[in-house]
Amino acid sequence: MSTSPAPPRATLLLLAYLAFVSLGLPDGLLGVGWPSIHADLGVPTEAVGLLLTAGTVGYLTSSVLAGFTLARVGVGALLAGSTLLASLALTGYAVSPGLAVLVGCALLLGLGSGAVDSGLNAYAAGAFGPRHMNWLHAFFGLGVAIGPLIMTAALSGGLTWRWGYGIVAGAQVALAIAFVLTVRAWQRRDPAPEAGGAATGAVPAIRVPVLATLRLPAVWSGALAFALYVAIEVSAGLWAFLLLTEGRGLSAAVAGGCVSAYWGSLFVGRVVQGVVAERLGPRSVLRVSLAGMAVGAALIAVPGSAALAVLGLVVVGFAAAPVFPLLTLTTADRVGAAHADRAIGLQIGAAGLGAALVPGGLGVLISNVSVQVLGPALVVLALALILLYELGARRPAAGSGRTGVAGSGPERTAAPDADYPLSGPVRPVVDGR
Repeated sequence: MSTSPAPPRATLLLLAYLAFVSLGLPDGLLGVGWPSIHADLGVPTEAVGLLLTAGTVGYLTSSVLAGFTLARVGVGALLAGSTLLASLALTGYAVSPGLAVLVGCALLLGLGSGAVDSGLNAYAAGAFGPRHMNWLHAFFGLGVAIGPLIMTAALSGGLTWRWGYGIVAGAQVALAIAFVLTVRAWQRRDPAPEAGGAATGAVPAIRVPVLATLRLPAVWSGALAFALYVAIEVSAGLWAFLLLTEGRGLSAAVAGGCVSAYWGSLFVGRVVQGVVAERLGPRSVLRVSLAGMAVGAALIAVPGSAALAVLGLVVVGFAAAPVFPLLTLTTADRVGAAHADRAIGLQIGAAGLGAALVPGGLGVLISNVSVQVLGPALVVLALALILLYELGARRPAAGSGRTGVAGSGPERTAAPDADYPLSGPVRPVVDGR
């Protein structure tokens, strides 16, 4: 008996989009606001590193723990509490008297953001299809783009940097209230009818110990794949300007426009390829996208040609666009539905770690060798990512006995569990031991 998952409710889908916008807003605030912040508080410019470190520690901690606590608290309660925590942290930014309070607020903001990111990705992996999964991540980019506009408008209007954080904090409070009001809706979906028209009952609960998840090689290879992907995305955006100016002779203005084109291609790619993935299937799009990233990296590695480097950046951005959302969507294919929530939490945490460590390591390599090393490094990372994906794709999902689980489009075969529909059509109740 084949059934299709019910389409996502419009209210939940809208809230999910807004939540991803809210995840990106604080990232955009800090870059524009920091010159005013450090001057106002009398701290050195490099003190921003303390905020970034605290935020990263909080994000990594909560994103991993969220995957292990979803079964107990429910995604609706997790989203409501985490968004409220983020709003309190942003309010703390707005009223902070000194650097120590800012660092504490950065830690709280990371805790709230990591849990929202992990929880929403886990929910969307089963409740939304490839199109909406890609669009969710595109809306994160929209939030990053809106953040600087909010802070710039506040400063241009004669207000202090605190108003920028206050405005975003108010928006987060409204979002937290919306999550509180919809807690039950996030945790419950009507079971799909069987072919004969009768509704199916709930799938029997499967209790899975934490160690059973941590013993799966696919869990760790998937986490490493996320770290590699984000390392490529962030490294290309971070060091492209230096490559184009010092390595390829472009002016600062032209190089800046090319870097913007890279990030723009990432956003456009997620919007466009979300539709493509829904028609062709996640696996086909993932394979083409990973190959496209390697081709783009190879173009960047070609010495001497600025035009090829710019083309390579755009190819990498457009090809990379659907990789993060589709890898998340197909997590249950690789690890089994019983382990999907925990695996997604680990993957989100690994992504944050990859974004923090690899681009910095590449910076050390560039400073000691040459900026020309960027292209070859991206090629190596892209090929390693392809290898990891292919190894994971050929391994049957743990404990599932089939590959037709969350994110597999028409291959879905089981009716959703009305009591716990977070990460796939068959949802176990995961034991939190």
